[in-house]
Amino acid sequence: MMILIWLGVLMVAMVIQSTLLPLIAINGIYPDILLIIVISYALLSGKEKGVGMGFFAGLLHDLASGSVFGINTLAKLSIGYLVGLTERKVFKEHLLLPIVATAVATVLNGSVMFVILFLLGYKVQMVSALMNNILPLVAYNVVIAIPVHFIVYRLIAFTAE
Repeated sequence: MMILIWLGVLMVAMVIQSTLLPLIAINGIYPDILLIIVISYALLSGKEKGVGMGFFAGLLHDLASGSVFGINTLAKLSIGYLVGLTERKVFKEHLLLPIVATAVATVLNGSVMFVILFLLGYKVQMVSALMNNILPLVAYNVVIAIPVHFIVYRLIAFTAE
């Protein structure tokens, strides 16, 4: 039952990310709700569950985006694992936690994606990508990190009952 609830959450987030968020895009960049869900879930649940959430969120993103298949899956899966490693080392109710974790994880996610593209033979301008894509995405993701983190926190408490 819990898996179905989280799958539904990811599907609703993907629909919102694909349809509504492009309407508020600045220079083609809009928040990555799926990434923020993965970050919050991994922070609150640990690396094992973070990897699973990252895999399914990335897979949905890959299926909907039409970009290089598997790049989002691998990036979000690795972010779920890395962020999940900190689960026992942080105070989960701290307000600054989702902001800092989202900023760091967004940079890591973008870096992983660009490294994968580079390894696949695509020409990647890392400095340009960082300045024009990753940093604006960090700003956007940080703005919505707290509300999404609060929703994920409440859903974890609800599904644990």
